Amino acid sequence: MNKNLLEIKNLEIQYVKNAETVYAVNGINIELAEGETLGLVGETGAGKTTTALGILRLISGPTGKIKNGIINFSGKNILEISEEEIRKIRGNDISMIFQDPMTSLNPVMTVGEQIAEVIQIHQKVSNDEAMNKAAEMLELVGIPGARKNDYPHQFSGGMKQRVVIAIALACNPKLLIADEPTTALDVTIQAQVLDLMNDLKNKLKTAMILITHDLGVVAQVCDKVAIMYAGEIVEYGSLKDVFENPKHPYTIGLFGSIPSLDEEKTRLTPIKGLMPDPTNLPSGCKFNPRCPHATELCSKQIPKDTEVTESHLVKCLIAEGLVEFKENWEEENE
Repeated sequence: MNKNLLEIKNLEIQYVKNAETVYAVNGINIELAEGETLGLVGETGAGKTTTALGILRLISGPTGKIKNGIINFSGKNILEISEEEIRKIRGNDISMIFQDPMTSLNPVMTVGEQIAEVIQIHQKVSNDEAMNKAAEMLELVGIPGARKNDYPHQFSGGMKQRVVIAIALACNPKLLIADEPTTALDVTIQAQVLDLMNDLKNKLKTAMILITHDLGVVAQVCDKVAIMYAGEIVEYGSLKDVFENPKHPYTIGLFGSIPSLDEEKTRLTPIKGLMPDPTNLPSGCKFNPRCPHATELCSKQIPKDTEVTESHLVKCLIAEGLVEFKENWEEENE
């Protein structure tokens, strides 16, 4: 068994402004072993990016606050170390690929300078050595090293994303957080970038958290899956557990929203309604206003994490045996 590289326990993150509190992340638990990939899946506003920023301790003050929890990375609680120590970890042991490559790169610095900057911050090397390493990193992601002197505007969207990946991997991090790295790319380039990330992850033995809306991407890349809704992880397990035996109504709804090649359907079954307002979350189960199986109990009782198998957890009163699963719910919803 691989030991856990990352352990998150009961993490709570809030943004407080004036009289309003945004409950962004509400008591999540995650375990990630060395070399593993976790897919963090959910709608916009679920708390995925906030979780990633929490791991890097980049929650901005004075409004953002990590209210509770433990984030153990390589046996050290990130929330208890000094600002100087966390700076040594960011970009070196933990790197992040941000969502939009267009805004992640500095337009007035060459791409080589931007990669070299990360290397020089964390490693004692000269300017020439850092630039040579930058050229090597560009070659690693499929861009000619000679282009280290080019500026971001001279690259296409897909190549910009490769540059951002090169920056993230420049110091051989133990953990890579990829925040929807393929959202801004077309399908062909998306496949190339995913293959590249997979190859580099395997070559460098890097663990990865992949934040995405796309279950197809998760199936291609991930070992574990965490389904996130309204700041909570409602289903957590191995790729096989979640894809072959989904148990939470939200997870089932996500799969129902995807066209299937095996079944003939005239229309998809969408999840009705919208993500709740994080300043005014529903009582009981957060998904109950949108859930086709919800009863009065669901609006009063907060579900517990229930083991379906040893590696498969579900946060739902159906899994606890307190609410009945309606087999013909799709017909009732039409």
